[in-house]
Amino acid sequence: MDANLLLEILIRVPSRNSRINHRPDLDLTTFCFYAGFMAKVKNKKPRPKAVMLGVGLDSDGHKRLTTGPNFALVGGSEETHELMTEKVVKINEKLAAKGKQLEEVSGEEFDDIAGSVGLKRHKPE
Repeated sequence: MDANLLLEILIRVPSRNSRINHRPDLDLTTFCFYAGFMAKVKNKKPRPKAVMLGVGLDSDGHKRLTTGPNFALVGGSEETHELMTEKVVKINEKLAAKGKQLEEVSGEEFDDIAGSVGLKRHKPE
């Protein structure tokens, strides 16, 4: 519920002296606390999440899928899939050695780490 809508509800809450049915267990203080709580919950932004995605384009007829906390590897022959798995594990080891999560490194820093495990950025012609 939007905080502005909750504020509007607060304004329209009948007083104890009104002739409209009043719930004694819900007073204006309860509504104010609820509105403040809801406003804080709605304003929290989710933390960005980074994921490495590996797609193997060759196939030997088997379907392969490997996932981890920050990666997903799909497809490829046995050799390709094993190579992708090795690279992503090495990248995660390098990140752990630096004390960082994937979402905390810049693009340039990620390129350096990826290059150190044998990956190269493809430059289109």
